Amino acid sequence: MTEYATLAGGCFWCTEAVFKDVIGVESVESGYIGGHVPNPTYKQVCGGDTGHAEAIKVGFDPAQVSYADLLDIFFATHDPTQLNRQGNDVGTQYRSAIFPETVMQEEQANQAIARAQEMATGRIVTTIEEYSIWYPAENYHQDYWEGDGQRNPYCMAVIPPKLQKLRKSFAARSKAVTA
Repeated sequence: MTEYATLAGGCFWCTEAVFKDVIGVESVESGYIGGHVPNPTYKQVCGGDTGHAEAIKVGFDPAQVSYADLLDIFFATHDPTQLNRQGNDVGTQYRSAIFPETVMQEEQANQAIARAQEMATGRIVTTIEEYSIWYPAENYHQDYWEGDGQRNPYCMAVIPPKLQKLRKSFAARSKAVTA
């Protein structure tokens, strides 16, 4: 039975590319969550006034990969010590946040933050936010790395290092490594 993890770790193109390479992940959808404007557009979210985060909704098979494992991958493949930014992407829409759907996910999110804090060189600023209405991003944002992302200089600079980190630190979890 498919379960879902909703995570915000900066640009959704980048987080989507990482999680699509994880064994046990069945789907990854880019979208918006945590804001106050109904049906926001990419342009509105990028403006920083809607309160939404660029996020991904990861459908996964818990028999193949646990929620805790997904959270560990999440913390290892973005910088959870940067407040409202990831690299050159600045604004609350790029915040590091977890949106648990159950009490158990919330408990595991707190545990994952504690694990990540033990390894971090700075203070983890990732928030745990109430799960709210999920708005899928426009179609052109879905599966972005497999298409336009390969020709986008921003993506070419940011995504390959994230994938390398996944494939090195979590080799047994990477579809590319175990294929």
